Amino acid sequence: MVTLIDLRRLLHALCARLAFAPPLFARLVIGVVVTHSGYGKWTHLDQVVKFFAGLGIPFPQLQAPFVASVELVCGALVLVGLGTRLAAVPLIGTMVIALATALSEKITGLNALFGLAEFLYIALLVHLIVGGAGAVSLDRLVARALDRADAEDRAQDGSVARAELAHLNRQTS
Repeated sequence: MVTLIDLRRLLHALCARLAFAPPLFARLVIGVVVTHSGYGKWTHLDQVVKFFAGLGIPFPQLQAPFVASVELVCGALVLVGLGTRLAAVPLIGTMVIALATALSEKITGLNALFGLAEFLYIALLVHLIVGGAGAVSLDRLVARALDRADAEDRAQDGSVARAELAHLNRQTS
C-alpha cells in the first residue's frame, strides 16, 4: 500500500530531478523578451530617443543607446546563463526606470504594479541573482571548470586528497 510518506518522497524526488527547469525557464523568458526589446530599440533608435525625450528622461540621445545596449547584451547573457547574476542587476535597473517613467500612470496600486510584466521580470531577475542560472547554463560549466582547476591546484599543494580530485573529475565528465 502506498502511504502518504511514499507519495511525499516520490514528489520530492521528482522535484529534485526537475530543479533545473525553473531557472532555465526564467532565463529563457527574460532573455528572449529583453534581447528582442534591446534589438528593437537599436533598430528604431530615433523613435526611442523621441519617446525617452517625451518621458522627460534626461539626455535621451545617450540614454536610448545605453538602454538598448544593456538590454541586448545583458539579455543575451541571461539567455545563455553566462554571468547571470551580474547581468541581472542592470536589467533590474532598466525595469525600475521603465516602471517609474513609461508605466507610472498604470501603477494605481499594488495589484496594478504586480500585474505589470516589468515588475514580474524584476521578481524573476531577483530569483536568478539569489539562486543563480541553474544547472543548464554556461555559469555552471564555468563553475565546474574553476572547481576542477582549484582542486588540481590544491592537490598539487598536497592540501587535498587525490580522491576528491577524482570525484570532481567524475562529476564534470
